Amino acid sequence: MSISAAQVKELRDITGAGMMDCKAALAETNGDVEAAIDLLRKKGIAKADKKAGRTAAEGLIGVAAEGTSAVTVEVNSETDFVARNESFQDIVRNVAKAALGTDGSSEAVANAPYPGSDKSVADTIKDAVGTIGENMSFRRSAKLSVGQGAVATYVHNSVDESLGKMGVLVGIETAGNADAARAFGRQVAMHVAATNPLSLTPDEIDAAVVEREKAIFADQARASGKPDNIIEKMVEGRLRKFYEEVVLLKQAFVINPDLTVEKALQEAEKDIGAPAKITGFVRFALGEGIEREEADFAAEVAAVAGS
Repeated sequence: MSISAAQVKELRDITGAGMMDCKAALAETNGDVEAAIDLLRKKGIAKADKKAGRTAAEGLIGVAAEGTSAVTVEVNSETDFVARNESFQDIVRNVAKAALGTDGSSEAVANAPYPGSDKSVADTIKDAVGTIGENMSFRRSAKLSVGQGAVATYVHNSVDESLGKMGVLVGIETAGNADAARAFGRQVAMHVAATNPLSLTPDEIDAAVVEREKAIFADQARASGKPDNIIEKMVEGRLRKFYEEVVLLKQAFVINPDLTVEKALQEAEKDIGAPAKITGFVRFALGEGIEREEADFAAEVAAVAGS
């Protein structure tokens, strides 16, 4: 079958593999991108944690907290120049403030009253396009709450403490000292910003993802020529390593790599003064999942198409 340039580009963006490797893998799997990803990984060409999509959107991530709740929002602009505009920054702050009064869903925030106005968030942003002179859009939002304790926030590449290129929320449920819980939660939020975990616990990872990883590990192990009972143990070991890489509680804590996040939480309970539990996290990176056109990609495609 014919392999399109778009398919090659998609596989290349996901895996980070070379153009020719991607084209060959797609040809071998009859254009099945998921199967091609697995094939490249089995050959050791692709990395498991390479993410699809390239950051294209500019704008800002905003966070806001109140009581035992916190929110994060993303508002996009066409250029970073506008993101540095104080009027745009005020809009993002107010969108985050408006989000605190909702359930945090993007639809609810878009329809929420904009602070100090009789218009909705969505209509206010639409009106601001004419004033600022550049297309803008409210993209998404999320809210995290705990019954008691604290929801910590962290902003990376920040304009100020509430605006930046990445926003993270971490919920700490505890009957102990809320300020101590928030301080530890902020450290965990910094960790989440750095490591981008897939889930809080192993059980929260999609079973299909786990089975897929096991299948890939098994194929890699069989290539070593080991007997089945050894292969099974090798797969179990690789799966444990996989969890240590992508599950928040199992990851080595970036603040103190001698501890896992789970163990660090147990240590933090001494300052908090009561049992504590990480209930969840949210991580928004500006423009993630939005593809950016690469200026030199046409030449690469032309080279592959002609091969």
